[in-house]
Amino acid sequence: MQYPLSDPVLGWDPGGPASSFSPKQRTLSERVMRKCHKGAPFKVARLYRWLVVVSGPQFVEDVRKASDDELSFAEATNEDLKLEYMVGHDVYHNTYHVPIIRSQLTRSLGILYPEIRDEIVTAFEETLDLQGNEWKSVPAFQTIQKIICRSGNRTFVGLPLCRDPDWIDLNTRFALDVVKGGIIIWLFPKVLAPLVARYMTSVPGSTRRAMKHLVPIIEERRKHLEEYGKDWADKPNDLLSWLMDHPEGSQSSARDLTLRILAANFAAIYTSSNSFTQALYNLAANPQYIQPLREEVEAIVEKDGWSKEALTKMRKVDSFLKESQRTDGITYVSMTRKAMKDFTFSDGTVLPKGTMVAIASQAPRLDNGVYDNADVFDPFRFASMGEDGDNAKHSFASTSPDYLTFGHGRHACPGRFFVATELKTMLAHVVTSYDIKLEDNATRPRNFHIGIHIVAHPTAKVMFRKRAH
Repeated sequence: MQYPLSDPVLGWDPGGPASSFSPKQRTLSERVMRKCHKGAPFKVARLYRWLVVVSGPQFVEDVRKASDDELSFAEATNEDLKLEYMVGHDVYHNTYHVPIIRSQLTRSLGILYPEIRDEIVTAFEETLDLQGNEWKSVPAFQTIQKIICRSGNRTFVGLPLCRDPDWIDLNTRFALDVVKGGIIIWLFPKVLAPLVARYMTSVPGSTRRAMKHLVPIIEERRKHLEEYGKDWADKPNDLLSWLMDHPEGSQSSARDLTLRILAANFAAIYTSSNSFTQALYNLAANPQYIQPLREEVEAIVEKDGWSKEALTKMRKVDSFLKESQRTDGITYVSMTRKAMKDFTFSDGTVLPKGTMVAIASQAPRLDNGVYDNADVFDPFRFASMGEDGDNAKHSFASTSPDYLTFGHGRHACPGRFFVATELKTMLAHVVTSYDIKLEDNATRPRNFHIGIHIVAHPTAKVMFRKRAH
């Protein structure tokens, strides 16, 4: 059978996009997602099309097993963001940077860890700019976004560029540039898309701005490569070098390499910033959990120092971040795909060619049948679950049919282990170096709900002061 038009429908609020910021939008979204969890497929009205949403372990497995010729992750992403026009035909169709991030970056985390932590510590110190023992109120999301941009780019392009104010400003804005550009392109016939992307979006200007920073670095590295060979002394160990070492990257233009670095930042900065801001709000709103986190970090660091291996032992830190993602995620759906041909699920439901489909990822995270007291924020929930000896299964970066924040299967987020390393280091540093709280009489900042997306409050403030030792 094909999914029926009479399936439950989640539509846009008649008040328009602004109403998505209201609690009513969250109530509507969660009610429909929970009602349909493990039930029949249903449809969500998005800005330009319908999205079919399915849920339950069998649907997850069907999507996971489907080939790219059947259900395409790349085409779904392109459908939403028009990446073919935003980052260019070559970068979109030849994603050799993705396996580099999945394998080489993940393998290098132990070696790179001292640099990652150094940038996090320095970025917090310089961005917060705390004086004496006084409390300082800072805009949480903007502050965290800058710190994550710096720590990520320490690994992507290295010093000193990762600390350049213009580079930071460019990359923290780039995700919004792409999203806005995709919306603008949607307003015009497809035949005009290349022209619209070039002349009516800000992405080409952002690319030129990025090239002013990267082209001299790329040219200098290529000069060293020609003079001294592939393993020249003091060669940077970063994503840019790995791209240039790749057989295809070695022949790529500086513009192509720049676009791949921008694409990495696009994928890394916003989602990580949103996740850590949610965790920061939860920590500031629940100060009773600061001391248990401190005690765990200090005990492990005293024995093992600051290292990637030490991070793996910080189960409460890991659990706090994962629980924050569970209760305050990024989106109501995950594993979005586009049907490249008629596709039949194992229950007989048929998706017609061209249909956009996704998994209701938030529903199981809030299901009492999956998690005890699912509506309660229990920061050490996953640490307790890991006491059965299977810590990896319950870790922040793990995926499962019931936990799809990073996707699941071969298209799961390739950089999720880097993200876990980065965010765990940030949380461990915050609890051992600072006192934090909400502003006087403030409650935990509410989330914004924009269609299928869950957004940490973008302007709320958190107070920091240096911790007295």
